[in-house]
Amino acid sequence: MMAFEDFACGQVITLGEYEVTEAEMIEFARRYDPQYFHTDPVAAADSPFGGLIASGWLTAAILMRMQCDSFMMDSTCVGSPGVDEIRWLKPVRPGDRLHGTIEVVAANPSRSKPDRGVVLSRVEIRNQDDILVMSLVTRAIYLTRK
Repeated sequence: MMAFEDFACGQVITLGEYEVTEAEMIEFARRYDPQYFHTDPVAAADSPFGGLIASGWLTAAILMRMQCDSFMMDSTCVGSPGVDEIRWLKPVRPGDRLHGTIEVVAANPSRSKPDRGVVLSRVEIRNQDDILVMSLVTRAIYLTRK
């Protein structure tokens, strides 16, 4: 189980691959981000994007799933105080296969709670052509082993 002590500045964690389907893009968008270029393939063809694209919020949710599948479910993570600098750089399209990396930027013990620390990470998500589609900076709280 990964605990706070297992994170070091410069460490890179590789995330597994995730294939985005048109059905999940449309389902998510209809519920949470119902802009036509996320929900209607025909209308999206005449959009500035030239076709259906995923909501950036779906891409963020997929990142969360990728993190859980890769390491978080076997860690002492107890939450996150937030995300900074989220950028959606290129559209995610049906059939894209996303993969990513998490680079640890800092790992600081809590000043007020000695049983935990905060890990600051830079995240990059890329498609099957290795094009950067999303980047962000995250903070997560992990318990120590002590």
